[in-house]
Amino acid sequence: MKLKQLSLFLENKPAHLKAPCRALADAGITILTLSLADADQFGILRLIVERPAEAQAVLEKAGHVVTVNEVVAVEVADRPGGLADLLEVLDEAGINIDYMYAFTYGCDGKAALVFRFEDPDAAIAALEARSMGVLDDATLAGRSQG
Repeated sequence: MKLKQLSLFLENKPAHLKAPCRALADAGITILTLSLADADQFGILRLIVERPAEAQAVLEKAGHVVTVNEVVAVEVADRPGGLADLLEVLDEAGINIDYMYAFTYGCDGKAALVFRFEDPDAAIAALEARSMGVLDDATLAGRSQG
């Protein structure tokens, strides 16, 4: 179950994060999670949102260049070793991780990890074979909104 992640470059200047967040808010689009990573004079904003196609159009209309990538969200126990257990499964399957970010959402002691994999289909197969909780977009949205 691959999710659509929106990525855009933002200048490292005051208020540049506010603009895309405001555009999405004004369009009534919920941000489920985000990551902002520093890359020299720019930051890379990665977003998982409800209604990604609509969000992409809103952001592009606001003047942003948006890239859409496929990522995989996995639910793990929010406890010491939850991430390590999942990484063991990926390591055993020889799966390469391009990047990841995580968030908790207060749902039965669980956390969600968002991964960009070199081979997302192989990663999903390895995770599902070990009964790891791969999330679809509707489940992730439901969990993150309580």
